[in-house]
Amino acid sequence: MRKGITVAGNMIIDILYPINGLPKPGELTTILDGISRATGGALCNVAIDLARLDKDIPLYAIGRVGTDVEGDNILAELKKYSNIDTYDVKREGISSFTSVMADVVTKQRTFFHYRGANAKLDISDIDFTKMNSKIFHIGYILLLDSLDQEDEVYGTRMARLLHDAQRSGILTSIDVVSEASDRFKKLVPPAMKYADFCIINEVEAQNSTGIVLRDNENKLIIENIPSALKEMKNMGVSRWAVIHCPEGGFGLDENNKYVRVPSLNLPKGFIKGTVGAGDAFCAGVLYAAHQEETLYRAIEYGTACAACSLSQPGASDGVLPIKKAMELYNSLR
Repeated sequence: MRKGITVAGNMIIDILYPINGLPKPGELTTILDGISRATGGALCNVAIDLARLDKDIPLYAIGRVGTDVEGDNILAELKKYSNIDTYDVKREGISSFTSVMADVVTKQRTFFHYRGANAKLDISDIDFTKMNSKIFHIGYILLLDSLDQEDEVYGTRMARLLHDAQRSGILTSIDVVSEASDRFKKLVPPAMKYADFCIINEVEAQNSTGIVLRDNENKLIIENIPSALKEMKNMGVSRWAVIHCPEGGFGLDENNKYVRVPSLNLPKGFIKGTVGAGDAFCAGVLYAAHQEETLYRAIEYGTACAACSLSQPGASDGVLPIKKAMELYNSLR
């Protein structure tokens, strides 16, 4: 009987630079004290969140890091958790990293990403015949260059990979990066065709389906969300199509039943950082799927896990065991 979750995809070091305002072209700004490093990316965040939710669930990491110090740091962070198996993480070249310019005045962040080792993750790195996991989750589409390449049969190599996973009897799950580009319509639908679960935010859902979910004043158009979820199902998502955003979590389950869970009423000062909250939501939903809970319960888990993440500056530092996470959730409803 299959058990556990394999998490594949982006393994990143985030380097945060506090700055006194973002300069215009040709201008200079000052980097302040407080430069920090943290692991990031779909693989690191989701795997660590899952390990913190349940120390007994088997977790397997498949990705690529460099042969540099940053690669050492990424692996060391994952190995802090005894239930994360890093055997299938390959090492070559330079680790992927993101330089985050954090404006201490406006609180806005600007990201400069170097693809590095993640760009070479490909189908040959993943052997489904040796995988005993119940669920295979991969992210982020649009940020894995080799897998985003075109495939004559399946549309993209990512879609071929997901097809192979399903053929091996493994449930598949996908996530997308919120990229400023027009590549969504080309790269996301082929993957959705072979996804059992798709867990994305409202911006990614809008760009993938073409259904507008925020108006010109950035207000969520809630009445359009069911249509976007239905379109995700039409594209091929077979079990759970899920959209998350600050206003709440929404989904269509395996029977096309619409589910809506409102966001929590977080007290003033509760939010210490927003990096990784989306991955935390994803981890909560995946954990519920693994435990064969309902989609409504899954979105509650996701909401609870995201709230935990928001309570601390680091992506995963605030994530609690699932029982305690749900206690927090119930206290904030």
